[in-house]
Amino acid sequence: MRPTRSNTEGGMFFLVYLSAAVTWFSSKELRDMLVTCRVSNERDDITGMLLYKDGNFMQVLEGQEAAVRMLHQRINADLRHRGLVVIDSGYSSARQFGAWSMAFTDLGASSPTLPEGYSEFMDTPLTDPAFIEHPDQCRRLLHMFRQID
Repeated sequence: MRPTRSNTEGGMFFLVYLSAAVTWFSSKELRDMLVTCRVSNERDDITGMLLYKDGNFMQVLEGQEAAVRMLHQRINADLRHRGLVVIDSGYSSARQFGAWSMAFTDLGASSPTLPEGYSEFMDTPLTDPAFIEHPDQCRRLLHMFRQID
């Protein structure tokens, strides 16, 4: 796990992770999971963005640190995931995904809406070592999809 940056006065905590699904999710399973997650996230004042591709997840969660860390623990214990790796965490001055309890894009969909600037690098598997080595690329990818959701 990467070290957490120090808290800045009044900052919003965020955590970005990658994980692999134990089995691939169907569109219906993804929708059902999102309904449940959105209700929980609204209750806990957590916002974020979830990307799914070929059985892998990349997600950013943001909110109060205790709530985000508790959700991270629940996700880590969820038997539908394996290989969860936190690639970035810290504080930002404000929410980056405040409009959504959980924005979502399925990159493996037959015709996903792709943002301007979507590059071949961003089309690599979500578990590619390049993302782990360069968390700024993960944040860039998540922010690109924030613009179109």
